[in-house]
Amino acid sequence: MALWSGRFSEDPSKEVSEFTESISFDKRLYKHDIAGSLAHVAALASIGIITSDEAEKISSGLREIESRIDSGNFEFTTRLEDIHMHVESALIELVGDIGAKLHTGRSRNDQVALDTRLYCRNAAEVVVAGLRKLQLALLSSAKKAGDAILPGLTHLKHAQPVLVAHHLLAYMEMFDRDISRLEDCVKRFNVMPLGSGALAGSSLPLDREKVAELLDFPAVSSNSMDSVASRDYLCELAACLAICVVNASRLAEDMTLWCSDEFGFAEFADAFCTGSSLMPQKKNPDVAELTRGKSARVIGDLTTLLTLCKGLPMAYNRDLQEDKEPIFDALDTTLKILSVLPSMLETMDINRVAMLGAASDPALMATDLAEELVRDGMPFRTAHHRVGALVGWCNANNTPLNKLTLQQARETIPEIAERHLGIFSPERSVKAKKTHGSTNPEEVRRQITEWERKLERIGATRSG
Repeated sequence: MALWSGRFSEDPSKEVSEFTESISFDKRLYKHDIAGSLAHVAALASIGIITSDEAEKISSGLREIESRIDSGNFEFTTRLEDIHMHVESALIELVGDIGAKLHTGRSRNDQVALDTRLYCRNAAEVVVAGLRKLQLALLSSAKKAGDAILPGLTHLKHAQPVLVAHHLLAYMEMFDRDISRLEDCVKRFNVMPLGSGALAGSSLPLDREKVAELLDFPAVSSNSMDSVASRDYLCELAACLAICVVNASRLAEDMTLWCSDEFGFAEFADAFCTGSSLMPQKKNPDVAELTRGKSARVIGDLTTLLTLCKGLPMAYNRDLQEDKEPIFDALDTTLKILSVLPSMLETMDINRVAMLGAASDPALMATDLAEELVRDGMPFRTAHHRVGALVGWCNANNTPLNKLTLQQARETIPEIAERHLGIFSPERSVKAKKTHGSTNPEEVRRQITEWERKLERIGATRSG
C-alpha cells in the first residue's frame, strides 16, 4: 500500500505503477535524500516535534538504509514509486512507527527540490574538476609545442601564421569561462528549499535555517511556491553543460581536422583511436568524433528541460518528475567527455614540418605587408586594396608573393620597397605581433606562465 493511499479505495493498477514510477532513475539521489532526512530529523528534534531518543533511532535507521544501498543489499520496486518512498518505507519497517514521523512538515515536493539541488551542487564540482584536468592537458600540450607554427584558419581557410600553443591556449580561455559559468550557476541554486511543504509552507515552527546550516546551504528559499515549482536552476545548469560540451566539440573538431590526411598536422596514440572493420589501414580519431556526437545529447537534454518547464502553471506538477533523466544524462555525458579528452590530448604528437610548411605560404603574410605599408604612412584601406590587387596578380601569374621582383611588385604598389619583399616568413610574422594576447612567442610564453600560476594557485592537479 502506498504511503499516500489513505484517500484511495484501491491501489494503482500495475500499468499506472509502471508509468508513474521514477525509482528506476531517481535512486541515484539516495545519499542526498538521506542527508536531507538526517538534517530534517535534527531540526524536528530541536523544536520538540520528536524526542531526542526518537531522533537518534530515526537517524540510526537512515544510516543503516544508506549502508544497505551502498552495499547493494536493498530491493527497489516500482510499487514504491520513488527514492523518497523507498527510504521512508524501509525506515518504518526498520524502526517501527516512529519512522512515520520522518515526513512531518515535509512534502515530496520540497524534498525532491532539496535532493536535486544537493545532487547538482556536488555534480557541478566534479565537472569543474574535470574541466581543470582538461586545462592541465591543454597547457601541457601548449608547452610541448613550444614555438611550433601552423596556419590559423578563418572560414576554414588559411589566414595567418600562429603558434600551435596560441591555438591551444584559446581553449584554455573557453573552458575557464565554462568553469566560471558553472560556479556562478551554483550560487543561484545553492539555496535550501526544505520547509516549503507542498507549496504553502508549514504551520509547524520548522527551523529552516538549522537545516540549511547542517546541509551547508548559505541561504533558505524565500517563497514556498517558487521553491517547489521552479526548475530554472536545472535549465541553467544544463545550459552551462551544453556550452561546455559545445566548446569541447569544437576542440574535438580541430583535432579531427589535424589528424586528417589533408591536414596531417597531428596524430594520437593508438589507444585513443579505432580501426575499420573493413579497411585494415584505417586509424580513426573516434574519441574526438564521439565528443562531437555526444555534445548533441547534452544540447537535447537542455531542450527537453526547457520544453518541460515552458507551459507549467504554478506550483508543483507531476511533469517535473521528468526533469531528472535529462539533467542526469547531461551530467553523465559531460563527465564521460571530460574523462577521456585530457588523456587523449596528452598523447598528441604534432607534425611540426607539415604545420610549418602549410604556414609558410607567403599569402598568409599579406596582412603583414599591408601593415608595413601603413607604417610608411599609407592609409590602411589603400594598403589593403593594393595588397589585395597584388595577391590577385600573383594568383593570375602563378607567382608566389615571396618570388616577386621589385619591378613586378611596383606595377601594383608603386610605394613598395625592397625591404618589404623580405617579410614573407611565418617566424617573422608571429614575432612581429605586438598586442597583448597575440600569438607573439614572448606573449604566448607569458600566457603559459600566467596559466601555470593560476592553476597552481587554485590547486589544480593531474589527479583532479
